Amino acid sequence: MSGVRLTDEEIEAMSPQERRELIRRLAPGPPPGLLPSRRTIERIRHFRLALLLLSIAVLVPWTVYLAVTLPDRYVARNWVSTWVGFDIILVVMLALTAIAGWRRSQLLFPTGFAAGVLLVCDAWFDVLTSQAGDDRLQALLTAALIELPLAFVLIAGPLRILRYVAIKHGLVDPAARFWRRPIPLPESEDPAERL
Repeated sequence: MSGVRLTDEEIEAMSPQERRELIRRLAPGPPPGLLPSRRTIERIRHFRLALLLLSIAVLVPWTVYLAVTLPDRYVARNWVSTWVGFDIILVVMLALTAIAGWRRSQLLFPTGFAAGVLLVCDAWFDVLTSQAGDDRLQALLTAALIELPLAFVLIAGPLRILRYVAIKHGLVDPAARFWRRPIPLPESEDPAERL
């Protein structure tokens, strides 16, 4: 069986789209049945989008209601347990992210993102619940110099790695802006399942 041979020069002369197509054609596909069909993926996607839109529709009036009805001052119960518990969750997420990064595990993506979001929340609540004066200054400095920069690294880093992997495997156009880059869906072998 003779195959088509491409020289390095021919590959170099290909457009990015032609290279991505070549990579897709040469890469071994997943074993049958391993990935859900595109139809199943689209159903899950539509369900999740509907769930998010419903959540937004409920949360907007709830937020307005809270803004109008909540008192300016409130004595909170379990204050210490709340903050210590939050910090324990944050430490666990940071540790899981460190372990995933050290092991080069794909768990780096969700744990890094979650840890980054928790740091943003921590900075927000620290600043808003601090007393005026030295307490507020400390909260602002900690947020600006530690929590928010670390959150940026924890959120942007895994997203950048994901982009590099997708580009390397020819799954996305490297020139596409991040917010315009689609999620590559598996191709179905069954023409009836293709959308």
